[in-house]
Amino acid sequence: MTADTASLYADHLATLQRRTAVALERGGFDTLVVPSGTPHRQVFDDRDYPYAANPQFKAWVPLTRNPGSWLVATPGERPRLIYLQPFDYWHVVPEAPAGIWVEHFDVTVVRSAEEALQHLPRDASRCAILGEAQSALGDFVPNNPEPVLAYLDYHRAYKTPYEIEMIREATVRGVRAHRAAERAFRAGASEFGIHLAYCQAAGQDAHDLPYDNIVALNQHGAVLHYTQLDRVPPKPLRSLLVDAGAAHAGYACDITRTHAFEEGGEFQALIEAVDRVQQDLNDRFRAGTDYRQVHLDAHLALAGVLREAGVIRMQPESALESGVSAKFFPHGIGHGIGLQVHDVGGFAASDAGGTIPKPDGHPYLRLTRTLEPGMVVTNEPGIYFADLLMQELRESEHAGEIDWDRVEALRPYGGIRIEDDLVVAEDGAPRNLTREEFARSAG
Repeated sequence: MTADTASLYADHLATLQRRTAVALERGGFDTLVVPSGTPHRQVFDDRDYPYAANPQFKAWVPLTRNPGSWLVATPGERPRLIYLQPFDYWHVVPEAPAGIWVEHFDVTVVRSAEEALQHLPRDASRCAILGEAQSALGDFVPNNPEPVLAYLDYHRAYKTPYEIEMIREATVRGVRAHRAAERAFRAGASEFGIHLAYCQAAGQDAHDLPYDNIVALNQHGAVLHYTQLDRVPPKPLRSLLVDAGAAHAGYACDITRTHAFEEGGEFQALIEAVDRVQQDLNDRFRAGTDYRQVHLDAHLALAGVLREAGVIRMQPESALESGVSAKFFPHGIGHGIGLQVHDVGGFAASDAGGTIPKPDGHPYLRLTRTLEPGMVVTNEPGIYFADLLMQELRESEHAGEIDWDRVEALRPYGGIRIEDDLVVAEDGAPRNLTREEFARSAG
């Protein structure tokens, strides 16, 4: 950490401690106890699933490869870290705790997972223990009390300046990797080859990345979460959709870009039209805006693109009301992002619980809250020509409103998605972490 980041981290910890004090009071507990998580052994196999740190743990410390450790936070006291550094000659042992963050904790190093029990609070019944069931140790069985989780998850939507800086650092890696992916695409690489170029540029492998890379050539771009990674490139190459992020200190970025192999063609024109919609929508990500309305506005704008491209004949309002726009744009406009790619608290009505409903007919929207300063959210409109959805549309009462020749001409290109990560500001337009980094690295 730099000196500036260290100061941000200290303030971040102070915020977590304030939130924790209120959350514990809400739940009637004295202490927060958070296991870092444990590896999962695959059934009928002799290896583990990739380890993923408990987000409630890595919110406090930038440790993502330390299973078997524990965080203990009691209001009015310094937080404690029980750090597992086992005797092990089969695997790499975590290095001794180091970094500016260490000075903020009372750190105890243990040599076995069971030894941690000696250093946990005496009375587990007075603890809110946040984690998965298999992290249980003695009486310390995760109870995940709802009042505590509701409060912490709701407020996790408001990122501290430290968290925004960590997401920005992740974005530096992500943008560098996206540029490498485009170069590999234009050199004729396969999906697998593009994925490897991405990982190399990010300096992270599939286990380090915050989610499985979506690297989709041609019609594969119509599969929203395509992760097949064909080893041989299709002929001819038409398009590339890359939805891939990167991680830094436990935080994620989430970026999508779409490229046409033939510059200046009709698919390139459609990409540019979606990009204009995306940038126009970016300005809507302001404090006080209902995120659900942004989603509906995206449908209207994308329906306008489809009409202008000759794909649909109906007015945008009719396309939205009838559900036709959802056949071409079937997912939500975005989600919160931070410790998780799809961060928690997206539907929370308040820090005491409750749910803000999704708009009727839009089941896949992941965020329904009103945007407020400090929130970091994605904006990812898209247009797709997915065979299943096109078939449903062809069999619907609205089939006559579609130019099926245009659909067939565009179907081999798959789809388009453009995604940026935005920080909602106190006033005015949001900070666009993604385009900021693309612009900075252009030279």
